[in-house]
Amino acid sequence: MAHKTKPLVEVAAKTEEGRVPLGIMNTKQALDLPDELDVEISHPDKEPGATDHFIDKKELRRVGKKARGKQ
Repeated sequence: MAHKTKPLVEVAAKTEEGRVPLGIMNTKQALDLPDELDVEISHPDKEPGATDHFIDKKELRRVGKKARGKQ
């Protein structure tokens, strides 16, 4: 049985100057970030660090539930 990995995403802080990259992490780590942090997360279907398609944590949860339902 192959080991399944979680998709990687880029997490960026939203500031007055624009988006500031914080790092690459898996989707669980991104969802575990405190809600007080104002962050955007790259869409898990896109390449982290190379996309401008960002979503919020609420959307990431929804996308993740859809992906798990396809399995």
